[in-house]
Amino acid sequence: MSLHLKKRSLILAGHDTSVALEPAFWAVLDRAATQEGEGLAQLVTRIDAARVPGQSLASALRVFALEWLETRAPAPPEQPA
Repeated sequence: MSLHLKKRSLILAGHDTSVALEPAFWAVLDRAATQEGEGLAQLVTRIDAARVPGQSLASALRVFALEWLETRAPAPPEQPA
């Protein structure tokens, strides 16, 4: 495992699993879970259930984190026509 990845162990659907992500992604996921009123394991379980076939859990978590941040980012200024 790369030194810049942080591995976390979770129980999903009754099974132990571990996922390695960059600390910045874990920080966003922790923040999302807190703001949505659930634990990290609950959030990851929800993301896991919604991921497309063939998509890794790590990829699904990264995409969720980016999309979650994007919905909270201010809209870019309008460009003059």
